[in-house]
Amino acid sequence: MFAPKNILVPTDFSEYSDAALKKAIDIAEQYKAKIYLLHVIDEQIRQCAVDYCIGAEVVERLEAESIKAANDKLQKEAAAIGKAKKLKIVFDVKNGNPAEVILKEQQEKKIDLVVIASHGKTGLMKQLMGSVADKVVKGAKCPVIVVKP
Repeated sequence: MFAPKNILVPTDFSEYSDAALKKAIDIAEQYKAKIYLLHVIDEQIRQCAVDYCIGAEVVERLEAESIKAANDKLQKEAAAIGKAKKLKIVFDVKNGNPAEVILKEQQEKKIDLVVIASHGKTGLMKQLMGSVADKVVKGAKCPVIVVKP
């Protein structure tokens, strides 16, 4: 019988990710598993677009502010869940390509289940390029539960 002990839940703080987290909490409670909450800041912050450029220091400041805000949000979420549900929750914020970072975390942390939302905050560009969930399902070395809204 499959009994996961380490569950990875990527989040972009959307309502869809919240649904995936709720599912992961149910599973974690049932199997006394640890939840790894992960937010990936997409490396898509660009310094220049067409004829308009912003300074490198502004890009760096925006990235730092994004990391701090995500860490704060994850910390509050993890504390609330951990206290209410008596679960062990570890959280992290990373920069990079979301699918690649999620797959790397899955292997490094010896994750035995990934619970991911089928949709995120992204719009048309993600539909054209392929979703993060699709890439994770194809590349994961463990079971993946895709939660539909």
